[in-house]
Amino acid sequence: MREEGVSLNLNLGLFNVFLLFFYLHESCCSPLNHLKGSVLMDRRADAIFPEISPSGAPQPFLPLLAPSPLAPFTNNSIPKLSGLCTLNFSAAEGMMGMTSIDCWSMFATVLANVICCPQLESTLVILIGQSSRDTNVLALNKTLADHCLSDVDQILVGQGANNSLQQICSIRPSNLTEGSCPVIDVNEFEATVDSSKLLAACEKIDPVKECCGQICQNAISEAAGKLALRAFDLLSTDGPHISPEHSSRVDDCKTIVLRWLASKLDPSHAKKVLRGLSNCNINKVCPLVLPDVRHVAKGCGNEISNQTACCSAMESYVSHLQKQSLITNLQALDCAASLGMKLQKANITKNVYKLCHISLKDFSLQVGSQESGCLLPSLPSDATFDQSSGISFLCDLNDNIPAPWPSTAELPASSCNKSMYNWLLYPLLQSKWFPFIQLKIISWYESSCFLSCVFNDLCLILLEL
Repeated sequence: MREEGVSLNLNLGLFNVFLLFFYLHESCCSPLNHLKGSVLMDRRADAIFPEISPSGAPQPFLPLLAPSPLAPFTNNSIPKLSGLCTLNFSAAEGMMGMTSIDCWSMFATVLANVICCPQLESTLVILIGQSSRDTNVLALNKTLADHCLSDVDQILVGQGANNSLQQICSIRPSNLTEGSCPVIDVNEFEATVDSSKLLAACEKIDPVKECCGQICQNAISEAAGKLALRAFDLLSTDGPHISPEHSSRVDDCKTIVLRWLASKLDPSHAKKVLRGLSNCNINKVCPLVLPDVRHVAKGCGNEISNQTACCSAMESYVSHLQKQSLITNLQALDCAASLGMKLQKANITKNVYKLCHISLKDFSLQVGSQESGCLLPSLPSDATFDQSSGISFLCDLNDNIPAPWPSTAELPASSCNKSMYNWLLYPLLQSKWFPFIQLKIISWYESSCFLSCVFNDLCLILLEL
C-alpha cells in the first residue's frame, strides 16, 4: 500500500483486518453462475499486492481508492422500439432506470430472486397502472402485450440490463394481459370493489408489519375475490365452487388489483408498496435447490463415528448451495430448516450444523471462502449506481449467526415471531464494528471487471471477475 493511501488505524489486537482476494476462472462478463475464489489473509496493513495470473502476467491492480470506472451506463445503446406499444414509459422513467441497475447484466442471475425480478415485476405493474389513467383499462391485449414487453426489454438492455430478463424472471407477454380475470375496465373495477377501503389499506404499508398482519394483502385478496366472482355473474352459474379455475382466476385478479393501486399512487410510492408486498412472499420460502443428501447421510451416519468425514461431507454439500444465488437472512433461515429436515429424514439426528460450524450465510452465494458469504437484507433493497463507484448492493457479511437445527418435525410456520425476527435481522446493533459491507461493481479497461467490498472508504476485499 502506498504511504499516501488510506491508513488503517485499527487496533489489530481487537480487530483482525482480513484482506481477501478473489478470482473467477470464467470470463468476467459472462453470466455469473458461481463465484470461485481464494483468500489471502495478512495482518499487516501494508500488505496489498496485485494477484499474479497463472500466465505469470500481473493483472490490473485496483488501488485502495478506486478510480472512476468506465461506467457501463454511459454508453447506452439506442433501443429499437416497435412504435406500437401504448404504455407511457415516461411516467415510469425512474422505475425503468432502477430496474436496469437492479438487473444489471452481470448480476441479474444472482440477484434475480431477491432484487431483480421483484423490481421488474413491479415496473410492469406500474407501467400498466399509470397508463390506465389515460386508457381506462388495467390490462393489455395479446398483441399489445407482445409489443410492449419487447419494448421494455429493449429499453432495459439499452441501459445495461441483462438481455435475458424474460427467461431469468419467467416473464411472458401473458403477464401483461388480464389472464382469466373478468374485469379490466377501471369504472367497472371501482363499481365492483370497495376502492376506498382498498386504498386505505394499501396506500402505505410497513414492510415488516405487513408480512405478519397482512392488512393490505387481505384487502387485495378480498377485492380480487369480488372481481373473480364477476365471471360467474356473466356466465349465470350457481357459484364459484363449481369451477376448478376459480383460484387461478383470483390470482389473475390480484394482478389487476395491484395495477389499480399503482394507478392511484405515484410511481415511487407504488414501488414501495409493491416491493414490500413481494418481499413478504420472497422471505417465506427457500429459493435454493437442495440436492439429495445421501452422501451426507453416509458420512454423518452411525451416530457420527467420524466427525472429520461428516463435516467434509457437509461442507461439500453446502458448497453446491453456495453456487446458486444470493439470498436474504430470512431465506437462509428457511433453507437451513429445509435442509435440516431432509437430513433428519435421512436419519441424521445430531446437530451437524453446530458440529460443523455451519452458519446462515453459508447458504448464500459466496464471493470466496473464510466467512465471505453474502446475505442480502431481508427488507426490500435495490442496487445503486454512481459514476465514481459503479454498481453497489448491500451484504450483511457480519451476520455470523449459526444455522439453527430443526427441533421438531415441522418447518417454521412463520418468520413473524417477533423475537425470531429481531434475532435474525438485528444481531449487530450493539456491535461497535461495521454492521454492513457495501459491494461495489466497477469496470476496468473494458476487459476486466472488479467487485470491491468496502468498509466505509476502506477497500478490504477485491474480486476480479
